[in-house]
Amino acid sequence: MDATIFADYINPKLLVLIPVLCYIGAGLKHSRRVKDKYIPLALGGIGVFLGLLWAFGVCACNHWNAVLSAMFTGIVQGILVAAASVYAHQIFKQGKK
Repeated sequence: MDATIFADYINPKLLVLIPVLCYIGAGLKHSRRVKDKYIPLALGGIGVFLGLLWAFGVCACNHWNAVLSAMFTGIVQGILVAAASVYAHQIFKQGKK
């Protein structure tokens, strides 16, 4: 899988969230409160939240269709940036071996 595939689907303005989520994931990894198996799920939730914030921030939500479109866009973009973050971490981790 080519890492540039994410750039085709993620809004360029949201690409900055990938390293942000990597740092959040590293912080969760060092935390004793979150088990390792839940870190991707936590990053997914944080990514969706940030994606929704962005989508509603740029949306002119004057009709229910626009609201639903913003919700869909925010959720999908959040999942994609979280997936790219986990993917980037795994590439880095596996590259060290």
